[in-house]
Parts: sequence; C-alpha cells; structure tokens
Amino acid sequence: MIVITGGAGFIGSCMQQALHARGVDTVVVDWLGNAGKWRNLRHHAPVRIVAPEALEGWLATRPDVSAVVHLGAISETTASDGDLVWRTNVDLSCRLAEWCAHEGVRFIYASSAATYGAADKIEQFSDDPAGLGRLSPLNLYGWSKQAFDQILLHRLGRGELSGLSWAGLKFFNVYGPNEYHKGRMISVVKVKYDEARAGGPLTLFRSDVPGLPDGAQARDFIWVGDVVNVMLWLLDHTNVCGLFNCGTGMARTYADLAHAVCDAAGVAPKIEFIDMPQSLRGQYQSFTCADMRRLRNAGYSHPFTTLEDGVRRYVHDYLATPDPYL
Repeated sequence: MIVITGGAGFIGSCMQQALHARGVDTVVVDWLGNAGKWRNLRHHAPVRIVAPEALEGWLATRPDVSAVVHLGAISETTASDGDLVWRTNVDLSCRLAEWCAHEGVRFIYASSAATYGAADKIEQFSDDPAGLGRLSPLNLYGWSKQAFDQILLHRLGRGELSGLSWAGLKFFNVYGPNEYHKGRMISVVKVKYDEARAGGPLTLFRSDVPGLPDGAQARDFIWVGDVVNVMLWLLDHTNVCGLFNCGTGMARTYADLAHAVCDAAGVAPKIEFIDMPQSLRGQYQSFTCADMRRLRNAGYSHPFTTLEDGVRRYVHDYLATPDPYL
C-alpha cells in the first residue's frame, strides 16, 4: 500500500491514477472540500481517504505501507502566513521522514524549483547538495521547501534517520489535467487556453528585467505525465536516493507557450502584454531551467515531452473534451 499526501490535488491525483492503473492499493491524505476536487479521483478512487489532521494518528496504528509519496503542502507562491507554512511544509515533512525511517518505508517528497529564487543562468539551477546553502528563495513557499531540504540533508549527514530510503524532487513548472481547482496557481497553459477559446488576446506580463524583451521570460515547463514517470521510477528503484531536479532541462519562452496553445486550439495567435501585478514584482522568476544531469546519471533515461507535444495533448485529450479529468 502506498500513501499519497495531497493525493486529491493536481500532481497527487495524477500519481494516484498511475498507481491505480498498476493495481496498487493507495491511501490518499487530503481534504476534498466543496469545490469539486473529488472529480480528480472520480475515475480512480483510492482504498481510503484520510484527513490530514488524522494522518499521524492513523500512522500510529502501523499500517502496512511500502512507500509515502509526500506531495501535500501549501504551494501558493504568495502565501504569507509563515507559521502555517512552516507547520505544514516543514514540521509535517520532518515527522513523515522520521516515521518512514523508523518503519523502513520509502519516502519520496516534493521540493520545488522556487528554491532557486532569482537564478537566471542554467548553471545556477544545479541540484548538487553541496550548493544548497547558496540558494536564496524569493518567497515564503520557496523558503519552506529549501528549509526542509536542508534539514533533511543535515540530519542524514549527522547519521540520524538511519536507513531512510528517500528521494526529493524539485518540481519545475508542471502543467496538465486535474489542476482545475488550483485557482490563481493554475498553470499558464490552462489560463492561456481559456483566453484563446474566449476569442480574446493571450495576455503575457511585460518583462521587468532590463534588456529582456517582453515574452522572452522563460521557464522549464514539464508535462505532468513526465513528473509521474519520474516518481514511479523512483518507487521502482529504491537504491536511488537524493535530491533531484524534475524538469525537462529545456527553458522555453512564454511566447513559445502562447504560440503552442494557439496552435493546439486552432486559433490565430494574438498576444498582448500587460504590466506585472505589484504582488509579483520582486518574486517573479524570469528564467528557470532544470539541470537534469544528476537524475540522468542516477539512471533515469526516459525522454521528456516537448512543450508543443505536451500542450497539444493537454488541449486535445482533456481541455477540449466534455470530461477534462484524468
């Protein structure tokens, strides 16, 4: 049995679907709420759903678990309640790592590319643990992920958490089905598709970086199916431990993304640039690109989906259909 925290969310429900397809029993730890998030699990229900506040009590019963995939977190880059973010993203992660070490259970968790802060060159996106202390996240969410990465590696270096089989993944810009509940944190692909279907222009932020043209801001956009494949591979290769980037290794501009969305939607591209909201200024990453060498050197050899192919699949197989859920 595999536990997925955040298993009713975007990436978590896609992982849940993949494990369900393998015939693996899963326990989802999440709140379904009243905004329709249950639809993320409609086609592949877990054997049990545990509320996050009941998780530690349930784990105390020593259930027969082979792995914990810890994706639950406060993931809003604009989150401002430091105490709540610390309790959720750091304290809980520490307790889960301790439980997994004690029970001999594989522990896979989500870190984030937000830990890289204002990095703007590919060599600054190295996941080498030796450089972890040089990173400077721009927001509370990124800092909380950085804090747990450092705490875990520090404790392992001191010989604590003996025998822990673990892997952390720094997710870059993930897009794909089952993200529809995410509100302001939904992927740019979905937002631009909605604009294209409405017949209006696709709006992109003007660049706030001197010398960088509007629309040339670039991110490492990764199809959610590729993220799931990496996690499945890590579940299958329990000898692989460490903190790894999870992107494609290719930075693509927002202009590229807008054109890919228009092509997939079958509309002529029309792009307008708007001022960046004040709330994002100083916290906006204008460039991200995962250095994937460490994961490749660890043995992961599957190819990553191109932006054009991923957007086309998202639009044709999900967004343009009556049932857009995985």
